[in-house]
Amino acid sequence: MGTTLKPSPNLRPLCAWQPTGRSFRWLAAAWCVVLFSTQVAAQSSAVSPGIFVCVDAKGRRITSDRPIPECLDREQRELSATGITKRIVPPSLTGDERARDEALAQQEVAARNKEADAKRRDRALLARYPSQRHHDAEREKQLSLVDGAIVVIEQRGGALRKQQQSIQDEMEFYKADPAKAPAWLKHRAADNAEQQANQKRLVADQMDEKKRINARFDEELARLKQLLGTAAAPR
Repeated sequence: MGTTLKPSPNLRPLCAWQPTGRSFRWLAAAWCVVLFSTQVAAQSSAVSPGIFVCVDAKGRRITSDRPIPECLDREQRELSATGITKRIVPPSLTGDERARDEALAQQEVAARNKEADAKRRDRALLARYPSQRHHDAEREKQLSLVDGAIVVIEQRGGALRKQQQSIQDEMEFYKADPAKAPAWLKHRAADNAEQQANQKRLVADQMDEKKRINARFDEELARLKQLLGTAAAPR
């Protein structure tokens, strides 16, 4: 159904004015016609829907009162009721194009997050180590803790070696035929050997830990020197 346009009631007082004289009456009538036409055009523009026009991939010209699905991959024109172009609707992105743009957006977000994380780490590093002296002291502290653990492990290893010597002394009675040694003695010898192997692995692990600590502090120190140099540079 069409929309019935009615003149605005605001026009009535102007058109109801009846000046005296033929020329004045003619002028007032002309003015009323202009106002009425303007009002009708404005109302028509406000209520009339846009008209979408495009040429699809097969070369067909399509017209619709809404965006045209067949032309989502190409430009569409939205026309007013009088045929004037109101706007140009750009083509919609394809699935691959949307995926590409989303991937680029995710990469940008990841890059910004990485940069923000790096800045946070830098601030934390400077807050913890205001100078290289503080950093060196912390390195020594961490390494001394590992050295202390190694001392304890080696002490335990020394006790196990003494125990091994005692076991060997007892096994001397069965030197001619070790198979005749009692089961408890064999079990004790096997347990001692296993514990000594574990102690050696523990020492190796602690030595690896010292390497990791030094590597971490070396990396931190390189960055700390850069930050301290930047902080000390004149602005």
